[in-house]
Amino acid sequence: MPPVVALSHISKSYESKVAVEDLSLQIEPGSMFGLLGPNGSGKTSSIRMMIGITMPDSGSVSLFGKPYARESLKRVGYLPEERGLYKKMKVMEQLVFMGELRGLDKVTAGKRAHEWCEKLQIMEAVQKKTEELSKGMQQKIQFIATLMHDPELIVMDEPFSGLDPVNASLLQDTLIELKKAGKAILFSTHRMDQVEKMCDTICLIHRGHPVLQGGMREVKSRYERDHVAIDFEGDAGFLQHPAVESFKNYGGYAEIKLRPHADAQDLLRTAIAKAKIFRFELMEPSLEEIFIRTVGEKIDA
Repeated sequence: MPPVVALSHISKSYESKVAVEDLSLQIEPGSMFGLLGPNGSGKTSSIRMMIGITMPDSGSVSLFGKPYARESLKRVGYLPEERGLYKKMKVMEQLVFMGELRGLDKVTAGKRAHEWCEKLQIMEAVQKKTEELSKGMQQKIQFIATLMHDPELIVMDEPFSGLDPVNASLLQDTLIELKKAGKAILFSTHRMDQVEKMCDTICLIHRGHPVLQGGMREVKSRYERDHVAIDFEGDAGFLQHPAVESFKNYGGYAEIKLRPHADAQDLLRTAIAKAKIFRFELMEPSLEEIFIRTVGEKIDA
């Protein structure tokens, strides 16, 4: 089965600014792909080329195993970072209208809209106007509009922006269900903690250039397990151990960065001698730490 998306050496510049340079990636059916990087790194420009909003200056785009054609967009659902809802329309009217724009008849659109509103727990809002709703509620409505026509490729640009933790978790669970149902999902974000939980494959972009790419497990396996999470009670003197490069002590819980090739077991023995240890977990670095090591810059919040 061909990849749902294949970008081959695409580049895009606006006057003297290079937005994306020599980016290649593939997204397989039934997988979740994370396009990562700080704000302004080229993520949205890459997505716009992927779905034909703009054309690359060089390179090629393939959707569903064929060179890009506008007809393919019937099989794509796109949630842009800039939201676009009609403020004066009621929620259900708006969703039915958007479903009809995507080729559904009115009855089917109404049925799907009702099912999705129940699933995402917004039935109490369906007869309200968009302008009466919170930003998070509007985000869920746009999320539903993206999925009304049952797309095979779901592209989401910063999908969790404006959502509280409960609603962000609800959308995450929904995306995981869609992946299990065989959908290909790309989401672009600067929130790397979300990607670690959800994505099978990632591409990290910095200033328009891909700097790190591959399967999540494979990417992380390139880096030494050099972080320790420890729950303890008593003397924290073990944090001064020679194996410790840096640490954050929250009082009863500490996060430790080890020196290269340090002996974590010797640190554990020292900790046991000084304090009561409830948990000592040796961990790989987070994606954000990997990014910082790769390019030497922190992610914009």
